[in-house]
Parts: sequence; C-alpha cells; structure tokens
Amino acid sequence: MPQATVSLTRPGGTFEKVIQTRETGLFQFRGLEQGDYVLTASGRAHSSATLSLRLPAAAIDEVKLTLKPDPTLTIYERIMVIGDSDLADGIPGSVHFIGSKELDRQKQGLDDIHRMLRQVPGLNIQEEEGYGLRPNIGMRGSGVNRSSKITLMEDGVLIAPAPYAAPSAYYFPTAGRMRAIEVRKGSSQIKYGPRTTGGVLNFISSEIPQGLNLDSKFGFGSDAARQGHLNLGSSHGNFGWLVETYQIDTNGFKRIDGGGDTGFNIGDYMAKLRFQTSGDSKIFQQVEVKLGATKQDSDETYLGLTDDDFSINPNRRYSASQFDHFGSNHQQYQARHFITLPGAVDLTTVVYRNNFARNWFKLQSIAGTKISKIFSDPKSFNNELAIARGASSGPNTLKVRANNRQYLSQGVQSVLGLQRNAGDIQHSFEFGFRYHEDQEDRFQHEDGFQMENGRMARSSFGAPGSQSNRISDAQAWSFFLQDQIQWNRWTVIPGVRHENINLIRTDFNRVDPTRSASPTKVRSNNVTVFVPGIGINFDFSSNLRLFGGIHKGFSPPGPGSNEDTKAEDSINYEFGVGLKKEGFRTHIAAFYNDYHNLLGSDTLSSGGSGSGDLFNGGKVRVVGMELSASHNLVTGIQQELSLPVQVTYTMTDGEFRNTFESDFDPWSNVLAGDKLPYLAPHQFNASIGINTRGWNVGLDTHFVSSMRTQASQGLIPLLNQTDHYWVLNLSGEYTLPWMTKLFVNLQNVTNNRYIVSRRPAGVRPGLPRLVMAGIKFSLGRHR
Repeated sequence: MPQATVSLTRPGGTFEKVIQTRETGLFQFRGLEQGDYVLTASGRAHSSATLSLRLPAAAIDEVKLTLKPDPTLTIYERIMVIGDSDLADGIPGSVHFIGSKELDRQKQGLDDIHRMLRQVPGLNIQEEEGYGLRPNIGMRGSGVNRSSKITLMEDGVLIAPAPYAAPSAYYFPTAGRMRAIEVRKGSSQIKYGPRTTGGVLNFISSEIPQGLNLDSKFGFGSDAARQGHLNLGSSHGNFGWLVETYQIDTNGFKRIDGGGDTGFNIGDYMAKLRFQTSGDSKIFQQVEVKLGATKQDSDETYLGLTDDDFSINPNRRYSASQFDHFGSNHQQYQARHFITLPGAVDLTTVVYRNNFARNWFKLQSIAGTKISKIFSDPKSFNNELAIARGASSGPNTLKVRANNRQYLSQGVQSVLGLQRNAGDIQHSFEFGFRYHEDQEDRFQHEDGFQMENGRMARSSFGAPGSQSNRISDAQAWSFFLQDQIQWNRWTVIPGVRHENINLIRTDFNRVDPTRSASPTKVRSNNVTVFVPGIGINFDFSSNLRLFGGIHKGFSPPGPGSNEDTKAEDSINYEFGVGLKKEGFRTHIAAFYNDYHNLLGSDTLSSGGSGSGDLFNGGKVRVVGMELSASHNLVTGIQQELSLPVQVTYTMTDGEFRNTFESDFDPWSNVLAGDKLPYLAPHQFNASIGINTRGWNVGLDTHFVSSMRTQASQGLIPLLNQTDHYWVLNLSGEYTLPWMTKLFVNLQNVTNNRYIVSRRPAGVRPGLPRLVMAGIKFSLGRHR
C-alpha cells in the first residue's frame, strides 16, 4: 500500500519518526536505540494498525502490518475540506491542517481564533477587541471585515449566520472546543462555495471516542478570567455518544470612566449520537446527529479612543460606552447519513439548521453625529467628544441603538463519491448538490440618553422597529462536479460549480412593528454563475512537488442590491512548490487575483452607516506570496528531545486599477493605484518548542506591518494607519502521573501597546499582557 503513514514513537516520551511507505508498501527506520517502541501505520480510508516492539531484545529486523478498509474514515473525507491530513501534500493548491496537538498548545490562553490562525500563511487578520470574539479574517486580500468574504464552515456545513443574505460573522464557532482546523485556498476549494475568491475555513468538532473517555481542562488568569472544558463520550458496539461543554468568562482588560463591565461570558454545549452497522458490512451505513447551543454576553462597544487618549491609556473606555452590551443565542442542528455501496461508491447527506439571535445595544450617535464621523475628524467635534468622555448633556443627546437581528440558515447537502480506474489512471469523482435558504430579520430601534456627571440616564424609549424593519431572504441551489485524476506522478483536479441564487429584501414601514400592512418596498434579484477551476500537482520526486491552478472567484451580491450592483468576480492564479525531507517541510506559493469587480459592504463594523448596501469597487489586483516551513532541529540526534521550529510569512499587495467615487467610507474617492485598506503588506509568525519526556515549553511571536485604514497611495498619514507590532507569547506544560498536566500561558510577554484598528469608531488596542494557568486531565481510552 503506497503512501501509507508509518510512525514510530516511544511510550511516555516525545520521540517520534514519521515516514511514508513506498510504492510497494515498504518502509524502513534506521539508527534506533534500544528500548520500547510503538509502531503505528495508517492509510486513506483504512483503520490503523499498531505493534509494540522492544529493541534489541525482541531481535526484530522486519515487521509486517495489515491495514483493513474502514468506511467510517471515508466519512471525514466528505465532511472535511482536506480529509486525512496525510493527504494534504497530494492536493493541488494551498492547504493547511492544524491538528489536535498544535491546537492544544494554542488553547492554553483564552482561545483566540486569530492567534490560532497566525501560523497559516496567506491569511489576512485584523484584530478588533483583543479576544477574537468577532473575528475579521480574509484570505489572499479578499477583505477581512467580519470574515464575510470567506466560506466559513463547521464539519463541512455553512455556519455563518446567513451565508448568502448576511454573511458577516457575528456568530463564530467556539474555537476552544474544536479538535482541528482546516484551511484550503486555490482552485481546489471551488466545490465548497459560495465564496470562492479567498478560500475555506472549516472547523472540525470533537469526535466520539472509541471507548469511555473523559477530557477536562480548567484555567484561571488575568482580569478574573476563568475557563472550563469537559468532554465525555464512549462507543458501545454500533452505538456512540458524546457530550461536551465549554465555558469561559473574564472581567475584561479595559476600564470604563466611572466604572462598568468590559468582559464577556460564553457558554457552549454540544451533544452527538451515532448509530452504524458493523464495519465489515457489505453495505456500511452510519447516522450521526449533532446538537449544539452557544450563548454569549459581552460588554463590548464600537466606541474607540482618540490618538491622544490612546497614548495616555490605551485600555480606557469612555463613559458613553457604559450601556453597550452584546447578547446572542445560537442553536445548531445537524443529521448526517453516510452509506457505502458496492463498486467503490459512497454517499454522504447532511440536513442542517442554524438559528441565531443577537442584540447589540451600543452607542450610535452623539448630538446627531454618528460616532464613526466624530473620530474621523475629532478636532471638528470637540463638544461631542467631551460628552463621550462624560461631560453633561441635554436629554436625548446620546442615541443608543438596539441592533436587534435574528438569523436562520438551513438546508440539505449531499456528496456522491465514486472511484474508477482506467489502466494506470485513477479517477476519484465527486458530485454534490446543496439546497440552502437563509434569512436576516432586522428589527431595530434607538433609545435616547443624557449624560449627567459621567453617568448615562435614559431619557426616551424608541419604538420597536423604528430604525430598521426589514427581512432579507436568500435561496440557493448549488451543484459541483469534480474529478481527482492520478496518473504516475501527476494529480489533476478539474471541477465546476454552479450557483443559482434568489435574493429578496422586504422593507416594512418603521411605524408598523406588527408588519400587518403591506411592505413599503420589495426588491429582488437573481444570480446564476458557473465557477470553473483546475489544479495540477506534479511529484517531481518523493520529497518535492510542484503545484498550480486557476479558478474563478465569486461572491454573490446581497438582498436589496440596486441594479447597478454586480456580483464580485475575479480570475485567480497560483503556483507553488512543496518540499519535505527527514522532518523538514516547506511550502511556498505565489498568487495573483485579478478582480473584474470587487464588492464593499456598508456595515457599522466597517465604519459605515450599517445599511448593508453593497458598493462596486471595479477592477482590483491582488498579488502576494506565502511561505511556511517547519523542522525538528534534533531529528536523528536525540530521541527523548524534540525542538520543533515553525516559520510562516505572508506578503500581500492589493490596489485599485480604476478611478471612481464611492459613498463607502473605507474607499471614499479612489484613484487608480490606491492601495486597499486593512490589508497588511507583511505578516510573519515563528515558533519554537522544547519538548522532553514530561514537560514542554513553547515560544511564539508574530509581526504585522501597519495597514492603511482608507484607500490611498504613497506615504500613509499617521491618522489613517494602524501600528506595526511584534507580540511575543510563552507557554509551558508539565506532565503529572495519571494523565494529568499543569499548564501556564503568557500572552504579550512584553505588554506591547499598539493600535490594531481605527474602525468602527476610533482607535482600538491589542490585547495587553495576559496570564493563564490551569490543569488538564484525561481518564479512559484515548481517541
């Protein structure tokens, strides 16, 4: 069996050697010291085989392991965007898999998804409130605001609140309970959609264990931070189950003038049930049901600081933000059926529904001026700034909007897998379809407040729906066909995706909260698009591969778009090289995204009015390069010690290729050659670990260059840029008996102060020094 993965480890230690079998299934380890070893072999869609050895007492020079087909593993290839992580090197395109070991190290803090993803090249990340509660993630210059320009999934299912009608991710999967994270960019990601320009971010939830197992973690840290994670599950014959809860809260690192809360609390719950036939059944079937619920309460605001106030105390919050509060509830329902049929055919079908409700009660305006405008020109709004800082005002001077919205996302998707051989050519066909519908319901109002000696008092109540009373709906039929063709050293993946999308926005009278009267306006539009792509991978040798691809990039317009608004459209190219040898792996890729039309969305989080309207940006060019390399510095030298080193670097340059005027604040009046805002030209991440039997220490750092906050060219004015910054993090773990570990994590060791954003309204700081410490233990059989 070629390309099977064989690993050699020592019980209780950190020694590990991993190799791939050759074409005949042979493998070989050299230079082993005496002692006990565990040999494990695994292969695509096969169960693993394990053998314990003692050298040299057993006098074994040759061993043989047999892998049996396991249809349960084929399932993960259908719900994951990479599948078996060992297959990543065979995918034409840029793919990255963050497994459980690396995630466990990153989870020793407050589980910020931004920090977890720093090690993946090609991603653009803009921090906002320091904790990653509402992530801003883009890929290859696609745009970062609320992660709305990437395809976001959990277990292969779209997970944004309303992926077509309102994709801005005010709900984001709780990264702390995930067992793996996958990122896929380039031509081979077109089968996921609907957004195919940047890439796919897929979260893999906890799996049901093979035997009774309890994993737990408890942590405590700065600003009264507390964290708890419990995971209990088991399998009994053809039945398996899992229950899980994740809890985290903190008082927050910011301080409101006059006092008040600035922290957050998240409670996440999940349960899984699995039923399946025997693994050796001629027709294997499995049904898995997943139920989830997440509640969040956070005292977060859109109100930032002036540069002068930031220089004095970056963790300050003005009095006018004391009532700002975000509350949300999310429910997740999934049922998945998998069946294998004779003739190398398998079918995976998922029915899903996500309900999400949130209300962000936050300061909207002062004396009739929206807060983003105040901070774009603070000298002209001294009186308004004085009120924000606590100066007394008249009634209704401050308006606090209840951004009350409810979301629905539901559908059914199915993937048919078929394998066929024609001589030396292997075909792996995939045909999939998805029917999806989602909805955003806006029902917003504003309350009036006055400031009295630094304390806000409500002076009026707004009528429900008086600020926004509308429903946006989307229905989409999607189909894709893809064939992975393998011949000798070549892997070619051609594919095509088809989307048919109906979008409707229904506006109701703002004095009609019951919506009993006819709508004031109904706008609809239909989008039909074919998204082709092809990726090619050539194994130059067993250690070196070349890959490249071309595909169409697409993002749909939103409901209510006017007739002049076009879909986002681009042609994207990439070329790369991958090298792996004796523990050393590197990946280098160059990319070029040629936009025929770029879309911008008017949201409050981008500093706009919050209308949700879309704006054409016309022709845009994004070019860049991404690099990642990893190596164990003591491979083949010291078996009880490992020194893993990892380095990633991303260079991105994006600019407009046409001149136009726009009402979209981050663009404003654009000249050809203006650079895209909130796109860091350079990002760098490095980490090194010291792992021995019983303890390990990790050191990682990341650098982000300054970003423009408005489209422009040439030197960046100080008031229109973020800071460039270095952040250093330190972590450690010590193993005790009975599968117990103590951990400590120190983020931003030097307590660096830096500006990460100037939107939505004013300067915002990065996370200051944070200390977390705790204990982890595991009882039962490992997964």
